[in-house]
Amino acid sequence: MLPPQPEMLRRLVATSSVSSPDARFDQSNRDVVELIAEWAAELGFVVRIEAVPGVEGKVNLIATLGEGVDGFVLSGHTDTVPYNAERWTDDPLELTERDGKLYGLGTADMKGFFAAALHASARFEPGQLRRPVTLLGTADEESTMAGARALAEKGENLGRYAIIGEPTNLAPIRRHKGVFYVRVTVGGKAGHASNPALGVNAIEGLQRVLVALQAWRDGLEGRYRDDDFEVAAPTLNFGRVAGGDSPNRICDECTLDIDMRLLPGMVADEVLVELRDQVTTALDGGPWSFDVRPTGNYAAFSGPADADFRSTVETLCGCSAKTALFGTEAPYLAQLGLETLVLGAGDIRVAHQPDEYVTIAEIERATDLYADLIRRYCTDTT
Repeated sequence: MLPPQPEMLRRLVATSSVSSPDARFDQSNRDVVELIAEWAAELGFVVRIEAVPGVEGKVNLIATLGEGVDGFVLSGHTDTVPYNAERWTDDPLELTERDGKLYGLGTADMKGFFAAALHASARFEPGQLRRPVTLLGTADEESTMAGARALAEKGENLGRYAIIGEPTNLAPIRRHKGVFYVRVTVGGKAGHASNPALGVNAIEGLQRVLVALQAWRDGLEGRYRDDDFEVAAPTLNFGRVAGGDSPNRICDECTLDIDMRLLPGMVADEVLVELRDQVTTALDGGPWSFDVRPTGNYAAFSGPADADFRSTVETLCGCSAKTALFGTEAPYLAQLGLETLVLGAGDIRVAHQPDEYVTIAEIERATDLYADLIRRYCTDTT
């Protein structure tokens, strides 16, 4: 028998599974996956834990209840972002309940999903299912999406319909923007700060680049627009600048990390060409060298083709499907031929924040919705 959902979430939160491109913070997700796998096996799921190629210590969970084809997939990522414990009211790895809210790292994004998905599945005996239920638990969604990429590259037929349980306040998401990371490096020449002629200051070169990219960003906003999104234009954020090592030394290298959120239909390679042209023009005739290269590209999601699936989920939720500004693993599931929507308990606005929480009421409502979808797509009853 499964533990109550708050108890499941307490154990999941206590099992740290941070993923990060910074090796100082990156952790394995195996312990969380093994915990979820143990609960799934108790329900009769056939469980596989697969190593993610090329990423040490990272694994995907693929658990299947029932037999057949064209089944229903419930998918979630098992990792969290890094955290600053001193900014939390309570220990982020210790579940705390206050006023119907469950606080802890990953409660909304998205360990609470697994408690809801498993309890929804527990309402069915394997013999009731005419088509299988598959539970996915992926690695590294918060950093590289390596787990979802591995599933897509493997090309396994996992089912026909899928729900990704990211926090959406239980309103279905049918489309979202893509995430494109680019690093611009400007090179100069070190020298003593007392005489500017002794070197080439890379920071001054980057200053020119920033001015050019700001103007280019304004132009993008005029050329691309989709009013279906809360922020209708693509966005460009200067997320990180690093350079120099001492005030009395001319900086010989400076880097800029950019986050772009691309609308569905925009092609990252074409955007990269434009961005590189802007940098080239900004530094033309100057003494600087430069490099422009992508560091991450996570596709936009254009939604399911199956209108009946979308309509069914909308009816069960009591609201129309929406769009989102954040990225998910939906494009990778779509690559596998899965008709996919994003639907989960919790609010994306509390994700990646101190005092992240999900309400008990939303976990219970998510459980009911997932059970209704299993009944609709995996049994002969509606």
